[in-house]
Amino acid sequence: MHTVNQLSQLAGVSRRTLHYYDEIGLLAPTVVHANGYRHYDDDALLRLQQILFYRELGLQLDQIRAVLDNPAFDLITALQIHRSEIRTRIERLETLIRTVDKTILHIIGEVNMNDKKNIFEGFSEEKQKEYEAQATELWGDTVTQSVRLWNSYSAEEKAAVMEEGSRVYQEIAENMHRGPQSPKIQDLLARWHKHLYSFYEPSPEVLAGLGDMYHDHPDFNATFTAIHPDLPAFLKEAIAHYVEVLETRWLEK
Repeated sequence: MHTVNQLSQLAGVSRRTLHYYDEIGLLAPTVVHANGYRHYDDDALLRLQQILFYRELGLQLDQIRAVLDNPAFDLITALQIHRSEIRTRIERLETLIRTVDKTILHIIGEVNMNDKKNIFEGFSEEKQKEYEAQATELWGDTVTQSVRLWNSYSAEEKAAVMEEGSRVYQEIAENMHRGPQSPKIQDLLARWHKHLYSFYEPSPEVLAGLGDMYHDHPDFNATFTAIHPDLPAFLKEAIAHYVEVLETRWLEK
């Protein structure tokens, strides 16, 4: 038997999501004790796996419930189909995250680490073109579309976008004492999310990947460490919470 916390960690979903699945009759706990504690057996584990598989394929939650509750549903056949389709999806998402990495890096170019007021200053047109060529060669149309969007801006618009990005990160650093899940930080991340639309349309998966990248990627880690030594780790935790709340709101819709 698995507790809600154990299942949440094992499957990579939030406790809030598990409670919501129970509310809508999609995944009920195997046992609910008198103290309210919920436990899930191996059959529930396999059902959750199927839910996550079908979510990855784009089915709505009511559609997933109908499929899983169909008496003709065969788990082995479903797993065989999922194996190839989910692997393709995962590879696509991983490629998308790498594309985002390359896109941001080529747009930002060389960062002037001595000027914390505007962390996006200091890149040359020659270096930008070099990043653009490398990224386009590696990742194709997605980068090309992002570059086209960026190049459509006037010099004043580009400066405004960069300045807004700088202000957001600086304000996050100034408010770290409030905690990564505080309303102030989460409001700033909503502003950060909106700002990213200046470059591309960021999905929750991409936002989560950015949170990891800000901490794990040496270039971005160095950039944010220059603002505050604790900022990379703080951003990773704060963005993870932001994405969890975002996904919960999506589920509830």
